[in-house]
Amino acid sequence: QVQLVESGGGLVQAGGFLRLSCEASRDIFSFNGMAWYRQAPGKQRELVASITKGGVTNYADSVKGRFTISRDNAKNTVYLEMNSLKSEDTAVYCCNADEVKAENGRPSWYSYWGQGTQVTVSS
Repeated sequence: QVQLVESGGGLVQAGGFLRLSCEASRDIFSFNGMAWYRQAPGKQRELVASITKGGVTNYADSVKGRFTISRDNAKNTVYLEMNSLKSEDTAVYCCNADEVKAENGRPSWYSYWGQGTQVTVSS
């Protein structure tokens, strides 16, 4: 069973900085990709940033230029650095990891989630 544990959330003023961490219970290079999602009260969950096994990154338009996703394979950890935070960034941020396994000659996709960490940005 894969475990993903997030940390680094908290309360910060608008314009501030936070760095979220997501530590996996096994080698993150075994995953096809990892990502950060967020869900604000009354809103749908949305993809914030992702990083593939090959290191290709992708960002939601709303965070481009402000957030950076990175990983440390030696620590089995993925990070989300968040700069110039805005009140609309307030949400629960969850870490996600995807992998595909060959089962009975066919690919099977698995998706794992952390419990989430609260980020609150005060204006």
